[in-house]
Formats: sequence, C-alpha cells, structure tokens
Amino acid sequence: MSLFKRSVVSEISSHAGVVFSTLVVVWLSVLLVRLLGEAAGGTIGADVVFGLAAFSTITALPTILSVTIFIAVLTTVTRNYRESEMVVWFASGLSLADWFRPVLRVAIPISIVIAVLTLVASPWAYRQIGEYRQRFEQRSDLAKVTAGQFAESSDGSRVFFADEPQQQTDELGNVFVRQIDPEWHSLLTTHSAHTETMPNGDRFLVMGAGHRYDLKPGTSELRMIEFERYGVRIESRSDANSAAEARAAAERSSKARPTELLVQDNTDSSWSQIMWRISLPLAALNLALLAIPLGAVNPRMGRSGDLLIAGLVALLYMNLINLTRAWISDGRLSFSIGVWLIHAIVAALMVALMIKRLRVKAPKSQPTARPAAA
Repeated sequence: MSLFKRSVVSEISSHAGVVFSTLVVVWLSVLLVRLLGEAAGGTIGADVVFGLAAFSTITALPTILSVTIFIAVLTTVTRNYRESEMVVWFASGLSLADWFRPVLRVAIPISIVIAVLTLVASPWAYRQIGEYRQRFEQRSDLAKVTAGQFAESSDGSRVFFADEPQQQTDELGNVFVRQIDPEWHSLLTTHSAHTETMPNGDRFLVMGAGHRYDLKPGTSELRMIEFERYGVRIESRSDANSAAEARAAAERSSKARPTELLVQDNTDSSWSQIMWRISLPLAALNLALLAIPLGAVNPRMGRSGDLLIAGLVALLYMNLINLTRAWISDGRLSFSIGVWLIHAIVAALMVALMIKRLRVKAPKSQPTARPAAA
C-alpha cells in the first residue's frame, strides 16, 4: 500500500473511532435518562434498565456506524484541503478520484458489519426488548413493587407501597395497599408480608397482623377490620405462560421478525422492513463516497457552510430512505424499485459532484489590446 493510501486509511480510522465513541456516549446518555424516567414511573423495572440500554444500543448501531463513516471521511478530506496537504498529493500526480480505494478499504468492512447488524443482530435485539417489556407488563403485582417506591397494578385497581423487610423471613417490611372494588375503597396496612403459592398454582400475598379500612363511595359507611393474617391473590395460574406469550408478542413486530420470516410473509409491511435492512449498508457506502466531493472545499472560504450543506445532504438521504420505506409499506411503490431508487439517485449525485471537482477550468483569455490610432 502506498504512503498516500496508508495515511488516508489511518486518518479515516482514527476519526471514525473518535466519532463512533462520541455518538455512542451521547446515545447512551439520552437513552439512560429516558429509561430511568420510565423506571421511576413504573413503566419498566429498575432491574432491566441496563439490559434494555444494551439491546437498544445494538438496534441503533447501524445508523451510528453510517453516520460515523460519513463524518470520518468528510473531516479527513476537509482537513487535507484546509491544511493544503491536498496540494502536495496533487503535485505528486494524484487526483481526488484516487481517494476512492482507501475510502472503500474502510467503508466496505463497516458496511458488512452494518449488514450483519440489520439482518441478524437488530431483529434479535428488538425481540429481546419486546420480551423484557412484555414480561414486566405480565409480572405479578408484587414483582413490580420496589422498596420505597409506589407501584400500580396492571388494571389500576391496586397501589402498593412497601419498605425493606426487618426480618429475614419476610419478603417485605411495612406494606401499604390501596384497593378499589366496585362497592368499596379499601386500605390495608401491615408490618410484614410474604408470598405463598397454592396447590392450584395461584400466588397470594400473605400479610401479617394489620388493619383494613373500607369506605363505601358516596356514603358515610366505614368499616374497620383488624386481622392476624390476610391474603391477597396477586397471580393466577394463567400467568404461568407469560414468557411464551411475551416472546410471541415480540415476534409479531416487523422490526423483531427474522429476515427469512419477513420474506415468507410476502406483505407490503414485511418488504418495507426488508428494504430498510438492505438500505443501511448501501447508505453507508454511498455516504462514504459522497463525502469525498463534499469535503473538497476552498481553503480560503469558511468551513461551516460546506459542513452544513454536507450534513443536510446526509440528513435528506436518510429521510428519503424512511419515506421510501413508508411508500412500500402503503403499497404506493414496489419493493423492486424502492430498494435501489434512492441509492441510485445519490450515487448519480456523487458522480456529478466528482466530475465537477475533477474538471479543470481553462484560464480566461485576456482581450488583446488594439493599436492606437495614428
């Protein structure tokens, strides 16, 4: 490999590493804030936050890698122009077209990784995310209770609050339960509680000595009951198959279905998802090559304008892919056309920009001076 190619590949790889790590950190920061907010609101369990963050990051990696290779190539080409290194390469007999091979040397492996992610890893990650969320929704009411935090049952009829247990034999400490029935609003309090499973598979929250207060809405009728032992059913036998149901519900999503199953479905929605999975590796290649002419800037001009235009072009490209996917899903565009149309347009734009950059303008001829009249 020549000195030129080695230096280009090394610089693009270095820039790609910095950009990739920055984008992943930003993504994880935003994602964790959102997931922690959902955990605080009781939408998901606090024990699955990091698992969901890991699987969500896998689904976001194809887009992150596509943006990474585009920014890495763009900044490399722009820096060579800004610091006049491109003049040295041009004086050595090279042209802007010689950037294709070193850029492809970096872009092709990244595109292969993106293809593996979109076709195999991302659907699996979406299935895992769906399972996590479905399992939490189908978990028993007690399983959703975290010490020091209010939790609401799936049907909204109960609200639980519990402290840490004071004895090792107890699962929960001080327990507060608000229960709404058609006739009565009840409040139960106790100092300890544990779970028991009946022979038929039903699970009960068994509370120790405590009190129950019942109030009939719209009336002044009030009942106070003191109990030594009280059981509340928190899970029936029908919930035992929740894991299988969660997996089935997750696989019904088009994003979570394996690619071979999408091909077998042969519906507009499945073909639109296949188009999206194929488009991301092609988009990474197109963006890497498009960054070469977009990065060719005039060193005497400001850099913000060219970078802004390049960013808008890339954003328009990704939005057009999303629009094409929507058209295929709605049946407005066939898969055989939509899978290559946008990529062909962007490739043609890249070729036109390269021709414009490579064209050498002839110097303007100076008008000859007329002899002065005698």
